[in-house]
Amino acid sequence: MRAGVHVLIVDLFPPTPRDPCGIHQIIWDEFVEESFAFPPGKDRLVVSYKAGVERVAYIEPLAVGDDLPDMALFLSGELHVPAPLTSTYRTAWEASPLDLRIAVETGTLPEQRAEP
Repeated sequence: MRAGVHVLIVDLFPPTPRDPCGIHQIIWDEFVEESFAFPPGKDRLVVSYKAGVERVAYIEPLAVGDDLPDMALFLSGELHVPAPLTSTYRTAWEASPLDLRIAVETGTLPEQRAEP
């Protein structure tokens, strides 16, 4: 962002003792001294950062199971395109190989099949 690059972060991991306010607070502390607290029941975030003379963070808190919101992906100062996160992730998921989806859903890798 210091070089004028706009950033969109999808942080779906829960906070840890190392980052109790999530990755957003770590990033934002580099630019602005402004505290952040998760709203009750929502400890994941999607954040669109607009770089420039004035840096702006557009924050969308999430809870596990929430649909991802459409976010602005900035291309320049005021020019942005919508990033339809939920539909994009669903499309990618549906195109993923079945073995991969099973591994993600169960946490277990499928057994390797012997090559004929």
